[in-house]
Amino acid sequence: MVNFNIDISETEIIGYDKYLLDSLLIDRSKSLFYNKTCNIIWATDNYSPLGEGFKIDDPILSNNIINEYGLIIRPRVKKTKTEQVARARNKAEVFTPSWLCNKQNNLVDENWFGEKFLFNKEINYSWDTNNKKIKFPTKDGKLWTDYVLSTRLEISCGEAPYLVSRYDTITGQPINIIDRIGILDRKIRVINENTYTENDWMYWVLKAYQSIYGFELQGDNLLLARENLLYTFGDYYKERFNKQPEIEQCRNIADIISWNIWQMDALTCLVPHTCHEIIIEHHDIFSTTKTTEQCPGCKKNSLKEHNGIYCLVKDWKTGKITKFVDSL
Repeated sequence: MVNFNIDISETEIIGYDKYLLDSLLIDRSKSLFYNKTCNIIWATDNYSPLGEGFKIDDPILSNNIINEYGLIIRPRVKKTKTEQVARARNKAEVFTPSWLCNKQNNLVDENWFGEKFLFNKEINYSWDTNNKKIKFPTKDGKLWTDYVLSTRLEISCGEAPYLVSRYDTITGQPINIIDRIGILDRKIRVINENTYTENDWMYWVLKAYQSIYGFELQGDNLLLARENLLYTFGDYYKERFNKQPEIEQCRNIADIISWNIWQMDALTCLVPHTCHEIIIEHHDIFSTTKTTEQCPGCKKNSLKEHNGIYCLVKDWKTGKITKFVDSL
């Protein structure tokens, strides 16, 4: 977590602290279901030509994304045009330009604050940052702490450009911290403007991370999103305190990220590829035959009757863990 690079190195992460990469790869829902550590899966066949361990249903293991494999997972902007077109065609993968993320985030903030362009003013396909301290609508009784605690969710988040904006999703150019437009970026900016000690800053940054959520189907994109959130913490910490964060601080952030940014099939609210057919045995005095039936949820198009592993989310205020589908 030393040098800025939009293509984050998994080899660098594991060299800094193996626990961090393990946390970024864990699937919390599947791990609780099986009562053992399980990783997110690839959920894409883009890497299957690499052989065993890279198939669509294979878990993403740290040894398969470091050293000689350290460059296989890359942000979309670093992929070839051929790869980008293939992903768009096969998985409907389309990344939103940063200027549009900003525009939509501005609309959310306009609704919350009751005022336009508090963080920046939109200019064509860019924006002009407001460098003045953000004012809060005291007439409505809203405080800066309420803004930090407000819950936000990015659906089908890809590399999480709505949550954090370390780089422009189209050009790949780094975005200066003051000019970042993600939901988490805005929360941390507000924390920067209203806290005065490292302990207070850290307390509220943890709260900010606990308040943002996102889900994604494809494992490589999910890992990129989680990495972007982790490195965003490092960016802001170093900018504020002129030093690198402690490993334990990074671990705390990574643990939150691994819960809040999860792998899910949005059509079923399940851990990908866990929905399955039911095998039914028929016995008579002469033989046993088997037939298969479709998953009840798939058969009835019923969101809450699937037989796969439903994704879990954590409420950090209460510590309660529930099925995401139950929040719909």
